[in-house]
This record gives sequence, C-alpha cells and structure tokens, in this order.
Amino acid sequence: MKKAVIYWSGTGNTEIMAKEIAQGMGADTEIFTVDAFHGNISDYDKIAFGCPSMGDEVLEEAEFDPFFSSIESKLSGKKVALFGSYGWGDGQWMRDWCARCEKANVNLFNEEGLILCGFPDADGKANCAKLGQDFAAY
Repeated sequence: MKKAVIYWSGTGNTEIMAKEIAQGMGADTEIFTVDAFHGNISDYDKIAFGCPSMGDEVLEEAEFDPFFSSIESKLSGKKVALFGSYGWGDGQWMRDWCARCEKANVNLFNEEGLILCGFPDADGKANCAKLGQDFAAY
C-alpha cells in the first residue's frame, strides 16, 4: 500500500503538521511539497493533503489549488485525509474543501479534516501524529 503526504506551506506551520502526520502514518510514507510531487496520484492508496487557509478562507491559489484541481478527478474512491493551519476565521476553507472532496466521491477520512490555529504546539503536534496513525489504520 502506497501512502503519501502532499502539502503546501507558506509560513512553515502546515509543513510541521505534514511532517508529524507522515511520521504517524509510518516510515514508508512519502512526503512531498506540492511543487515537488511529479508522480502519478493513481499509484497511491492513501493520501493526506495539507494546505493552510489563505486570503478569504480559500486554498492557496497559485500552486496548491491548481494542483488539487488537476488531480481531483483521479481521487474518486481513494482514501484521503485533509489538514492545514489558519490564522483567523472559523475553518470555512476546510469545510469547503471537505465538501469539494465529497462531491468528487473521495473516501474522506474523518469527514472534517484537521485544522490548527497558528504554530503547532505540543498538543497540535500530538493531534497530527494521531491523525497520521488513525489514517494509516483506516
């Protein structure tokens, strides 16, 4: 079973989340920044995607959203987890992203994604590692 974590991070907060989630998923999990992923998304059985809230609570528009849009149709039936950090707002970007995945017939883990406000503290990192462990067992 191939597993990957693919993320975009502007300030490093979502990157920290990605690393903790990948570690929780197991040593065989591949981790990529969105611009470094050049594989075939269809080759992966479980994928955790990470993107922080940007602007008016949307996915990052220059790199991440175009990437996600380009693979979205290939995610039908795949096991997917979502995560990201935010600085303000109430998580609307994550709710919209989850709804988008459900519309694409994604097998969405936890149905709500994991969001953390700002820099991941010890509890936030533990939540990320637990998400990774639970997703690996999903």
